[in-house]
Amino acid sequence: MSINRRQFLSLCLKGGVSAAALTSLQLQALTGSTNAIELGDYKALVCIFLYGGNDSLNMLMPLEGEQRNLYEKSRQNLAVASPIALNTNSSFAGGVGLHPALAPMQSVFDSANLAFVGGVGTLLAPTTLDDYKNKAVPLPQHLFSHNNQQAAWMYGREKESLNNGWGARLLERLNQQDQFAANISLDGTNLWQTGAQTKAFSLNKSGISKVNAFGGYQPRTEHVTNIMNRIMGNTNHPLTGAYANSFNSAIRNTQTMNSALEAAPELITSFSDTGLSKQLAAVAKAISVQAKLSTQRQVFFVSMGGFDTHDNQLNTHPALLSTLAQGLNEFNSAMNELNMADKVTSFTMSDFGRTLTSNGDGTDHGWAGNQIVMGGAVKGANIYGELLTQHLGGPQDTGRGRLIPSVANEQYFATLAKWFGVPASELGDIFPNLRYFNQSTLDFMV
Repeated sequence: MSINRRQFLSLCLKGGVSAAALTSLQLQALTGSTNAIELGDYKALVCIFLYGGNDSLNMLMPLEGEQRNLYEKSRQNLAVASPIALNTNSSFAGGVGLHPALAPMQSVFDSANLAFVGGVGTLLAPTTLDDYKNKAVPLPQHLFSHNNQQAAWMYGREKESLNNGWGARLLERLNQQDQFAANISLDGTNLWQTGAQTKAFSLNKSGISKVNAFGGYQPRTEHVTNIMNRIMGNTNHPLTGAYANSFNSAIRNTQTMNSALEAAPELITSFSDTGLSKQLAAVAKAISVQAKLSTQRQVFFVSMGGFDTHDNQLNTHPALLSTLAQGLNEFNSAMNELNMADKVTSFTMSDFGRTLTSNGDGTDHGWAGNQIVMGGAVKGANIYGELLTQHLGGPQDTGRGRLIPSVANEQYFATLAKWFGVPASELGDIFPNLRYFNQSTLDFMV
């Protein structure tokens, strides 16, 4: 079994490694990584991705006055009738109501461990309604496409030749890419955690899956088995040697993680039997043994689906929000129990917001939305960015209540990255569109 350099490069390209990525890796090998950063204490980011486009504007709504009238007129049959009044540290016209399905989050908000970031969306530059209509500024591509907008949130910028997510870029910038336990996913491979030098280690809700050289399938013939044995044994060849090293490393990492998790403390906090809560329970367990894994920084990825609420939204969306709120409440309790609340920050991302108008049974793809950020280092009990006026035909409505964001998602990400340890002077390298905004970060982290 022999291949030359050209064949090796061809295989790499077919496997998803771009020529630019190969060049980048070669340059990194020659020049070394960027200047080392002193990390100090342990920190972790937990990304909760809400697939489908959460109607996050309907998580927060005005309670009274003209703002309430505009909201009810715009949201029509989807207007929330009995919101929970929130006591926010800032004043907002009409007051602020919380969707009643999010009730489990109220105590976390009141304890100042949770905040909302309002008016967030993909932006390449500050954009007004006139800018949008006249195409006076560049706009994100494929604004209302699930796949493209999910990628934009995970990449943290418009797609470039190097397909790497901003979660991975943070680890690489902080020289944590060689620590397998620094990058953990509860939802398999995803763009946010995939980088030039790091990829996610998959952890399932009940423990580690066993490594299988055949991807979970039994080899059909003895011929396949012989080929695999030759690949594993032919470590003198660059390609087969790399595969063998990667496979053996996966086995070692799995054993190391299993051994650490076996020593995890039993938590008093009880997690619900939902998919999200099970994922967050596994994250809490992994965080509880981070000292055994010798990690100073960790990023985790968990997810929920079902937020593409074109129909049956009155029933579907409250159920989804209830699951989200319960999971966040439980995870907050677990972090407090582990005395890790100040060191762990959880945050939401989603494809996009949704239209203010009802299609009769639900909502369609929108733009701006609200996001949740939680942890002991969050300046909680408040709303940052802008609590957008839900005004159909208003100054931020591009049509049907697709509201223009007032906060770029890169500003949201950069705030988290700065807390995570990336120097403010280097945020623009990771999020290149920050240079077009007056401020790179928001004020929701200590």
